Amino acid sequence: MTSPADPPNDAGASGPGLKLLAVTACPTGIAHTYMAAEKLAQAAESLGHSMKVETQGSIGAENVLSDNDVSQADGVIIAADKDVDRSRFIGKRVLVVAVADGIHRPERLIEQVRNAPVYQGDGHEAERGAAPAASGGGKGRSVTYKALMNGVSYMIPFVVVGGLLIAVSLALGGDTTSKGIVIPDDSFWKTVNDIGSIGFELMIPALSGYIAYAIADRPALVPGMVGGWIAAHGELYDSEAGAGFIGAIVTGFLAGYLVLWIKRVKVPKFVQPIMPIIVIPIVATSALGLFFIYVLGEPISWVFERLTDWLGGLTGTSAALLGIILGLMIAFDMGGPVNKTAFLFGAGLVSKNPEVMGACAAAIPVPPLGQGLATLLRRRMFDDQERETGLAALFMGFFGITEGAIPFAAARPARVIPANMLGGAVAGAIAGVASVEDNVPHGGPIVAVLGAVGGVPMFFVAVVVGTAVTALVTIALMSVGGVGRGADADAGAGGVAEAAVAGEAASSAPSPAGAPVLAGV
Repeated sequence: MTSPADPPNDAGASGPGLKLLAVTACPTGIAHTYMAAEKLAQAAESLGHSMKVETQGSIGAENVLSDNDVSQADGVIIAADKDVDRSRFIGKRVLVVAVADGIHRPERLIEQVRNAPVYQGDGHEAERGAAPAASGGGKGRSVTYKALMNGVSYMIPFVVVGGLLIAVSLALGGDTTSKGIVIPDDSFWKTVNDIGSIGFELMIPALSGYIAYAIADRPALVPGMVGGWIAAHGELYDSEAGAGFIGAIVTGFLAGYLVLWIKRVKVPKFVQPIMPIIVIPIVATSALGLFFIYVLGEPISWVFERLTDWLGGLTGTSAALLGIILGLMIAFDMGGPVNKTAFLFGAGLVSKNPEVMGACAAAIPVPPLGQGLATLLRRRMFDDQERETGLAALFMGFFGITEGAIPFAAARPARVIPANMLGGAVAGAIAGVASVEDNVPHGGPIVAVLGAVGGVPMFFVAVVVGTAVTALVTIALMSVGGVGRGADADAGAGGVAEAAVAGEAASSAPSPAGAPVLAGV
């Protein structure tokens, strides 16, 4: 690529126009990607410049920039809230901003790109500081936010496909037994369930892998995915419950920044060609995997063994208190170690004390039902893909698949997780006080429909009230920080999106036998 010629000072409507390029992309790749492209193209035309815009939407890249386009360009604007490959823009002035800036400040961006830093590649990225309009203000915060959103956007299809296939197979082929809702091994629906289980098993590695990919590009994908797989499989570090989606976020960022660090190591020239495809993936994957198994894994296992013992000491005390605690745990990480600890505790007492499982069963569907209800009550707060995911979450919640809420929690943890926990606590408390019984190790309205619940009216009261609390608290917390997904990748991602997108930006793994653990599942 050639270095850009400095454009004349009077370039614009009254002088020679610039040849500009732009790339727009948002995490879901639906509305905001194309809105930003339209606004930038209109602003360039009104200022007397030519502009070609590549959109990286949900159906893939469109209007792709050619090598000839890049070689002739005076500047490039990347308005995106997900990872965009910049290697083709080496030697060009590159301005990197949030997708919302492309929608709301296109004229200002066109002025700023004239003085943007030249992108050098090899980690020397165009300075985000050149664009004060970009949210978060700092490069580090922007990278964190975009990495998290990149992981979430790739995870959503796995959650939806896996969850819906499991739910359909349970509805049409499941039988209620003392072991829960079981699908006969020789049935067609067992095959459908197995396919759905594979989707669920892959969603945690996908989240981790694409967080790492957004930080350090392709060399980080393998360590990120392997790290996510390890986080999801507690048996690798002697834990009954894996680390869930929270563990996947941790491994994703660890893998990404570890690879960035390895990239900075000076190596002989003859080694450089094999660094990204052999050396970096092997070193990073081995280091991260061993660190998680031998350093993080043992403390995780110890903590949750002690937590199980503590829960055992609470039986026989206040039913409301135990219901609140179990509801909080079930809703906290939606299939992660805290959720699984509460579920396994309740499942272990099904034959002796079914009231404990009753509290768990009422809390299990609250996160997906609550988040799905929130997308129906305040549709404008959510983008198109989130609304679609919300409908899928409602369906999964009915069948006791708590992971249906994970995409919402991963995108804005500081708002969604507290709302989920409050709703779960309310549901658990009501079920506990009413002595609701669940005679199978499963949760959600489906267990009541199939006759496994004692005290059905109060069970549904608990679920409905908990769901309403989660939905209303979610809406209230989102309203406090600004409407829309982009207003919150929040504190859970390092507080990185206070204004990033102004209106957008936005498991448990199956059991070793392949059957999904659908309780907190």
